[in-house]
Amino acid sequence: MAEIAVIKCGGSIVDGLSEQFFHNIATLQQNGVKPIIVHGGGPAIQKLLDKLGVPFTFINGLRTTSAAAMNVVEMVLSGQINNTITRKLNVSGIQAVGLSGSDANLITAVPKNFQIYGYVGDVVDVNTLFLERILEQEIVPVIAPIAAGKNADRYNVNADTAAGAIAQATGAGKLIFVTDVPGIIKEEGLLHSASEAEIEDLIVRGVIHGGMIPKVKAAIACLNHNLHNVMIADANQVINDAGFTGTMITKSGEAV
Repeated sequence: MAEIAVIKCGGSIVDGLSEQFFHNIATLQQNGVKPIIVHGGGPAIQKLLDKLGVPFTFINGLRTTSAAAMNVVEMVLSGQINNTITRKLNVSGIQAVGLSGSDANLITAVPKNFQIYGYVGDVVDVNTLFLERILEQEIVPVIAPIAAGKNADRYNVNADTAAGAIAQATGAGKLIFVTDVPGIIKEEGLLHSASEAEIEDLIVRGVIHGGMIPKVKAAIACLNHNLHNVMIADANQVINDAGFTGTMITKSGEAV
């Protein structure tokens, strides 16, 4: 099969995805790459939880998810955001299908720690055969990070983590976290590349902070013998045949 590129869209940028982003997906396809899109939805979820008065807290960067909150998470991710991205892809002439991770057991998970986090899951399996059948048809899967569990339970999975698990399971050659910034910014400007050891140092020094921390940690966790680097990039940049540009994260001791 052709090279697979897993592209994770942060929830904060979904409304701001320009026509250029969708043109970029078409460019990847024209270059023989098979894109898989995984998306988040944190801001929209939080807005609806607040509106409905559903309580939640953040522990170690993860939103606790009660049964009531899980209903909201699924409603926003599968019902709103997934449909929006899928519809825009199809309008742009790209055949796409919207999926929840619980469709065909695409993503299965176990509770991270139910007593602490509630319905927050750790990915244990990805249905790669199902994904491969979709990709073979030149269809772009758009995946909401909701996982299936035992006894018909659903779990809220961090979208960065879900994208990494899908990249590892499918043997993807590219994993790109697209966001509203061009990559990791230092005093001198954009950091074009960094090893995992350099990333840890930048976290300690506070250069990498806030929502960028789970992104870079998920990126590092994905590095393996198939996936030698992970990129953090601006979603709406103009790409060329080389694809997205941004901050390339590599395993320590490996050249970019």
